[in-house]
Amino acid sequence: MNTPYKVFVTDYAWPALNEELAILEPVGASLEYVSNYTRDTLLACAATADAIMTCWHPVPEEALRAASRCRVVNRYGIGLDNIPVALATELGMLVTNVPDFCLDELTDQVMAYILAFARQLPALDANVKAGQWKRETDFPIRRLRGQTLGLVGFGHTARQLAPKAAAFGLEVLAFTPRLQEAQLLPGVTRAASLRDLLRQSDYVSIHAPLHPETERLFNAQAFKAMKKSAVLINTARGAIVDEDALQAALEAGDIAGAALDVRVSEPPSQPAPWQEHPHVLMTPHSAFYSEEALQELARKGAQNVADALCNRIPKYLVNPAVLEQDNCRLDRSTGGG
Repeated sequence: MNTPYKVFVTDYAWPALNEELAILEPVGASLEYVSNYTRDTLLACAATADAIMTCWHPVPEEALRAASRCRVVNRYGIGLDNIPVALATELGMLVTNVPDFCLDELTDQVMAYILAFARQLPALDANVKAGQWKRETDFPIRRLRGQTLGLVGFGHTARQLAPKAAAFGLEVLAFTPRLQEAQLLPGVTRAASLRDLLRQSDYVSIHAPLHPETERLFNAQAFKAMKKSAVLINTARGAIVDEDALQAALEAGDIAGAALDVRVSEPPSQPAPWQEHPHVLMTPHSAFYSEEALQELARKGAQNVADALCNRIPKYLVNPAVLEQDNCRLDRSTGGG
């Protein structure tokens, strides 16, 4: 090919772009990455890009409008809240993500949270380290088998988590507004409503995407609906939880505790109000992480882009309706598939 494609990488969470280069260089693509770029640099890079790959960095609407050559915008990850998908579709751009990466890692971490709370490991550890050889904790240790895990959202991660939870004897409830009985897995029961799920669950794990309908879904009313002995687990997006309402619920004893891998602002600009709360576990948006998961994410994201540049339909296309548009930037006349 006469000139290489240019792939603009806004940010990434691993040491180097070797996995991407191994897939994209053979199709004639070069990578462009500028650390600590400004708004003007972002717009300039987007304007000459044939593809954009982004991890956590927001891709503003003005960048998409400037990206007149861009064929595909790929999200390194699952959620799409940092990409204006509707505008990309309007402009004829493909949007892709990697919805099936880190399923083992994230669901293992959710189970680790559940087991830590069920066995009261943080409290018992603190007791022993304080020189107190005692088994008594603020909350009684109860047998995990027979308790209920409520899944808010039933996509890839929730479906991977359900059998792991069932293996420990947990009853599993699931709720999304459009969830049908036929979509459930064996051993999973559909809750009649979100309130019904909150009322029944001993552990509530969030697996929903962030969009206007789910922003601050966990507000004061939601916490009031939960059991006072219940634990909230959030490995999805921080903004799904109203952090002020969470703090109030913890102080009032409306819920027993929380395990939080995500925050509204990352990294947080100030310490969390529950920083010293004995029944809150916090991790730094790490539930997705393993060396293997990052390699998988880089490869699958790069393959999405390579397919689009070669006029093939990517496996993980988010907006398939764009293929029917006259302004679709994927050239189907080449027979790429």
